[in-house]
Amino acid sequence: MTALTEVVRQGKARYIGFSEWSPQQIQAALNLPDVERFVSSQPQYSMLWRKPEAQVFPLCAANGISQIVWSPLAQGVLTGKYQPGQAPPPDSRAASEKMNSFLMEELFNERTLTAVQKLKPIAQDLGLSMPQLALAWILRDERVSSAIIGASRPEQIVDNAGASGVHLDTDVLAAIDQILASVVQR
Repeated sequence: MTALTEVVRQGKARYIGFSEWSPQQIQAALNLPDVERFVSSQPQYSMLWRKPEAQVFPLCAANGISQIVWSPLAQGVLTGKYQPGQAPPPDSRAASEKMNSFLMEELFNERTLTAVQKLKPIAQDLGLSMPQLALAWILRDERVSSAIIGASRPEQIVDNAGASGVHLDTDVLAAIDQILASVVQR
């Protein structure tokens, strides 16, 4: 924290943040006197991966630390392109030996893929693509400032931007929770 404080105070960085810190690490940094304060947290967070909600989000919110989440599409699983019982599309990250090592078994399994397919009618009823639904779900939380998307093609960026400003009502949020209840990682 002393080194990060020096970097900010020397003008080499304006703000500091952390990624994937435990609540204990965050609190330890907050307890230090005369150091720069973090302004952002960068946790993994999606409809399927909600682990930061229990402790990281509340601790950060109480201390003015925003969330810039990564993997909001759950490594592509929430796009709906991965079908249960089928090989990944050949142009997908899951089909690439260089990229598929990052796919987590908790997210990329038959049970989860089957549950995600049940979200498609919700997205269609709202006139959204699956990525737009997943990103709108992320952005609904006022503690989330931004979501880091991993688009690999320009058309994905355009599609993802369509999630901006989408409001999901409580019935939609409840339906999503019901569909994903058995596969969400908390």
